[in-house]
Amino acid sequence: MTNEERIYCILALLDEEYGPKAACYLNFDPEKPWQLLFATILSAQCTDDRVNIVTPPLFAKYPTLEAFAQASIEDVEDTIRSIGFFRNKAKGLVTTARLLLQNHGGVLPSDIDALTALASVGRKTANVVRGHIFDIPSVVVDTHVKRISKKLGLAQHEDPVKIEFELMNVLPQQNWTRFNTQLIAHGRKVCKARRPDCNNCILSKTCPGINRV
Repeated sequence: MTNEERIYCILALLDEEYGPKAACYLNFDPEKPWQLLFATILSAQCTDDRVNIVTPPLFAKYPTLEAFAQASIEDVEDTIRSIGFFRNKAKGLVTTARLLLQNHGGVLPSDIDALTALASVGRKTANVVRGHIFDIPSVVVDTHVKRISKKLGLAQHEDPVKIEFELMNVLPQQNWTRFNTQLIAHGRKVCKARRPDCNNCILSKTCPGINRV
């Protein structure tokens, strides 16, 4: 089996197990796409489950970008206190709301440079927005994608941005967005960081990093 054939086999197995549609694990109002941006900012070094607990009261308290822009950072901190790094994230949310209003008329941009120019927005966060809001094929490199991609031999680097471009070079563009959500599901269910269940992994025959016990 060539490496290209192996990659297509991996992608087919992921589609079969987790479905060919990119799932979004963060809750937001589709009529307010900026909510996904804010939820993704909050998700850095935090679980999606925790973010989904915090965002309903947060978005009820600040239902518009204008409300966020006018909020005191201390008040936002109080609302998201159970989130890791809540002080920096509260400042990032308020600043981003102001920048969206000042520079984009309150409209979420799709351009990656415009997104990463916002406060607390790196390429990972920007690519989540591009993939799920604008349907722009985007590779999102989180901890699951980094760990499992390296184990599968699809990436070699440690830096997430370098891994992003490695994956863009080897994965078909139509798989970019869902590859992230499929690996999140696989990492939670089977290929766990501390105890990967290699014996029951659908990718075992295609994985050079397999650890059979």
